[in-house]
Amino acid sequence: MILPPEFSLIARHFRPLAGPGALDLRDDAALLTPPPGKQLVLTVDAMVAGVHFFPDDPPDLVGQKLLRVNLSDLAAKGATPLGYLMTVSTPRGTADSWFAGFAAGLARDQKTYGCTLLGGDTTSTSGPISLSLTIIGHVTPGLSVHRFGASAGDGIWVTGTIGDGALGLQVALGKLQDPSGFLLDRYRLPQPRVGLPIGGIASAGMDVSDGLVQDLGHMCRASGLRAEIDSAAVPASDAAQAAGPAWLGTRLTGGDDYELLLAVPPAKEPELKAVGIAVTRIGSFHSGPPEVMVRGPGGETLAFDKDGWSHF
Repeated sequence: MILPPEFSLIARHFRPLAGPGALDLRDDAALLTPPPGKQLVLTVDAMVAGVHFFPDDPPDLVGQKLLRVNLSDLAAKGATPLGYLMTVSTPRGTADSWFAGFAAGLARDQKTYGCTLLGGDTTSTSGPISLSLTIIGHVTPGLSVHRFGASAGDGIWVTGTIGDGALGLQVALGKLQDPSGFLLDRYRLPQPRVGLPIGGIASAGMDVSDGLVQDLGHMCRASGLRAEIDSAAVPASDAAQAAGPAWLGTRLTGGDDYELLLAVPPAKEPELKAVGIAVTRIGSFHSGPPEVMVRGPGGETLAFDKDGWSHF
């Protein structure tokens, strides 16, 4: 029997990505049994060509970025990935090679991060390529990290370096030079901090996707606290430092970092420093109205044109 085009495409490119519970992508649902004694964690993100990636970006990197931005949300919860559901909407006539590259990128990261495709949907659209991925993970009850829960006196910490993704976008737009290619790579291919044992260490946390200042503001509102950070303490990569101080506002508000932003009580700081990657204290939480104060080198308050990325 000859398969309809949609099912033939699924069989060629997506069935090899399916794992246990996916029923070989031959059904309308998947079956998933979480590990004993674990809670499920679910999160979803969408990406649209021309908004979250460039239409001519390599399709394998598009697939990897789609999976990784969702993995970053799991990492911020202290969760371990299990599998994912995905929808793919592409214009009619999209080349089969695009799907092949997209699936190849997903396959690489499935091996890296230990998760498999559980199911999804494919459709055509008259608009740009639109992608959505719902990832499912698990966490030990009581050890999930939330946006709320910070206390006055907690330190504000970040993993890795901040601003590389935002500067990488400027490189892609032709507004900034990037001789090493490091910044563009960070924009196209985030590095989710999956596996960090932040449960029981961080009192609150989230990943930095829409800009450090804006995302920290979300944590302030959720916890009812004021945050104060030192701009000079925010870690910068060598490539970001080479871009110069004129790009500070972009680094702090541009987004696409996919690093972790954590509230950590002073007594827990030694445990955080032992998690295995670079972490930096950039400020602290205080009692007061929920707002973010960014201090400059002389202690002055810095103001930016915007706090971060908005979808509307």
